[in-house]
Amino acid sequence: MFDEIQFEKINRLPKYLFAEINDLKMQLRREGADIIDFSMGNPDASTPQPIIDKLCETAQKPKTHGYSASKGIYKLRLAMANWYKRKYNVDLDVETEVVATMGSKEGYVHLVQAISNPGDVAIVPDPTYPIHSQAFILAGANVEKMELIFDEETFAVDEDRFMKDVKNALNNSLPKAKFLVLNFPHNPTTATVTPEFYERIIALAREKRFYIISDIAYADISFDGYKTPSILEVEGAKDVAVEAYTLSKSYNMAGWRVGFVVGNKKLIGALQSIKSWLDYGMFTPIQVAATVALDEHSYIPDEQIIPRYLKRRDVMLDAFANAGWKMGKPNASMFIWGKIPDICQEMGSLEFSKRLLVEAGVAVSPGIGFGKYGDQYVRIALIENEKRIRQAAKNIKKFLKKVEVEKQQNG
Repeated sequence: MFDEIQFEKINRLPKYLFAEINDLKMQLRREGADIIDFSMGNPDASTPQPIIDKLCETAQKPKTHGYSASKGIYKLRLAMANWYKRKYNVDLDVETEVVATMGSKEGYVHLVQAISNPGDVAIVPDPTYPIHSQAFILAGANVEKMELIFDEETFAVDEDRFMKDVKNALNNSLPKAKFLVLNFPHNPTTATVTPEFYERIIALAREKRFYIISDIAYADISFDGYKTPSILEVEGAKDVAVEAYTLSKSYNMAGWRVGFVVGNKKLIGALQSIKSWLDYGMFTPIQVAATVALDEHSYIPDEQIIPRYLKRRDVMLDAFANAGWKMGKPNASMFIWGKIPDICQEMGSLEFSKRLLVEAGVAVSPGIGFGKYGDQYVRIALIENEKRIRQAAKNIKKFLKKVEVEKQQNG
């Protein structure tokens, strides 16, 4: 009798394509299959022990078990401000320009909820991490997609083309776009930009009057001399931009849910306000441990996290190339954005991912799940060790030979 009642907000969301891979993966595992899983960006190593120890120590104190501060305890916000000062020489006001969030995803979604009006338009490059666009849909706003163009060997963004495409999107959107979402190093493509890129995009935002939401979740994970720039390094950036950061990947703290949004006072104020209505912040011992991670163990990404992903990246590129699947070399993030092998291109990313899972025991994320411009690619997370990566390459080599035989038999 309630069939006529519709939930329009949910109806606007697209089908979650990753669910097909996840369900198939679980089915195969229940049947006893050994699945080499590169499908999710979930770090496989444990959180460093000093951070765990601080959590346990603080949790023993009864006074830390009550409600916390929705915007984060002062010392944690100060630690984030100090991180920006050390890494980027950026000064942040701890009270008005920093808010701690339950992971960067929660912070991003609640920010969008706070600042979006029904019918507002956000420009989002495609492919994209799904929540970057769907947060606006959930808020009743609209999304103007633009293709993200980058070099397939180096993954450097075509910055001239990007600027041109943003201007076109601004001209084409009705009403005129109010927001632009940036995410570099990019998820899923690993694409990166130069500091000059941010200078140009800030100048455009000031001229055309739109806000920028920048996500640097993978800021600490970079290779071969590349250093992730911050949009806030640009003079005047705080007039138009905020930036999100998380400890999830840098410190193997994905399940802890510790993130931040910093920058423009008006946008940060809106986020602080909406969070004051919706939550009481993270469990205080988690915040204390995160403070210690940033203040006392900032060496961890360089000494423990980056070397692990660098080694896996190089092993995977070499092993997969020997198996017949050559891919470009990213210089940041914990992913490889692999173009589907030529012999499998006509399958599209979803069918390719399904067959790779069933016939090779290797799970990857289909590029179509990140947007229509991702359909010739899959995202591969560097979350299995080198031995498993080499085994995956052997399985893939057999799979590609099988596909080749099929094509020959089918003429």
